[in-house]
Amino acid sequence: MTDSLAPGSTPRLAVLGTGVMGEAVLAGALAGGWSADDVVATVRRAERAAQLEQAHGVSTTTDNVEAVRGAGVVLVAVKPKDVVTLLAEVGGALEPGVVVVSLVAGLPTAAFEAALPTGTAVVRTMPNTPAQIGAGVTAISPGAHAADEHLALVERLLAGTGLVVRVAEKDQDAVSAVSGSGPAYVFYLVDALAEAGVLLGLTRQVALQIATQTVLGAGRLLDETGEHPAILREKVSSPGGTTVRALRRLDAGGVRAAFLDALEAAHARSAEIAAAYAPRAEG
Repeated sequence: MTDSLAPGSTPRLAVLGTGVMGEAVLAGALAGGWSADDVVATVRRAERAAQLEQAHGVSTTTDNVEAVRGAGVVLVAVKPKDVVTLLAEVGGALEPGVVVVSLVAGLPTAAFEAALPTGTAVVRTMPNTPAQIGAGVTAISPGAHAADEHLALVERLLAGTGLVVRVAEKDQDAVSAVSGSGPAYVFYLVDALAEAGVLLGLTRQVALQIATQTVLGAGRLLDETGEHPAILREKVSSPGGTTVRALRRLDAGGVRAAFLDALEAAHARSAEIAAAYAPRAEG
């Protein structure tokens, strides 16, 4: 085991791409024990560099090759269409034993491995947007050359963003459909609840407040009690009451079936993205 993989170590971190998710992981790493002095982020614009330096105290550069030199962990958080060019640019400058962490939706580890020096450890991740506030879900999967110690390092890197779970890479498309896209489904539900509240006579402000808090409270209750959601649902559903009447209408409207169809569609789209970019990276 190299020093950079030793338990508790915080190797130099290079963040290539500082959009929403790149910055979220950067902030999570700092919250999890990384020193700002050991983090460098790449940017395209001077104003973005100033924002990151002021918000997080990290170094920034427009030079990807400069960023990866000496880094024990390289986080790739660019758009899928930019990955091949980026890896070709930095591959020769990577340190021996480096761990490359992908935040690129849909792109398999094999695509990275084909474009990087032989034997490079690659870990694929799928975070979601609540990672920005430390309440996210991230699934991580090892590539062909990533071992348990690489996964443990990535878990520590991402711990400040919320829950981190290990899954087989074949399950990443399912993760994308459930938790990657999941916040959008929740926002959709909150919007619908609030709109219903307005229809029933509440002001928009009050309707949105109570809809939001209801979802927050229900999620917390589910998490803290550990009970199955069906059991908790039954506890709200008094015989012959209002909740039972409402749930019957949801079932009659095919809401559960619609969710299943929607997630199947999201799963299929994630697989399409992987199929579209992987051959290009492997060629």
